[in-house]
Amino acid sequence: MATILYARVSTNEQNLDHQKSQAEAAGFKIDEVVADHGVSGVSTALREREEGRRLFDILRRGDTLVVRWVDRLGRNYQDVTDTIREFMRKGVVIRTVINGLVFDGSTTDPMQEAVRDALIAFMAATAQAQAEATKEAQRAGITTARANETKYRGKKPSYDREAFEKVLSQLELGQGASVIARETGLTRQSVLRIKAAPEDAEAALTRWGM
Repeated sequence: MATILYARVSTNEQNLDHQKSQAEAAGFKIDEVVADHGVSGVSTALREREEGRRLFDILRRGDTLVVRWVDRLGRNYQDVTDTIREFMRKGVVIRTVINGLVFDGSTTDPMQEAVRDALIAFMAATAQAQAEATKEAQRAGITTARANETKYRGKKPSYDREAFEKVLSQLELGQGASVIARETGLTRQSVLRIKAAPEDAEAALTRWGM
């Protein structure tokens, strides 16, 4: 039985190391890392990703699939729910680093199944909603940046795009600023600034080409 970490970043400039180190810090002993670089979780289903396809081939009954959060599998509600349920039918246990969620298909108790399935649906819906919120922040940020393109760019952001999206994801889950700061390595003040004005944070990234 193997423990496999699936990691994904949406741009080639982002780094996957944080997802692995975060999983190990949470107590997971990773046997293998399967990772997709520069792939959108919104427009590209897991089966359509080069390494995502490999997951369906290598995972076996009794294996554990670890993801930082369900948004690494995807940010499309239907794709994420279908993927998790297919893996569970194969006897694979899915575990998340954030919040320590466990999706296990072995239960036969109808109440436990109902709670599990409702949680899967909620998490998948949250992942898609967060992606849509990020897109909206990006659109607003680009508009703001263009309106101020003749002005000084200002101080370079202390966060990159991956950290920015991670903060938005954690805020969507209701996490506090201090917890998010510890998990992302940002200062609490940076997290609060992003929370207060995500469109301004996005605009700063855009101005700096990040």
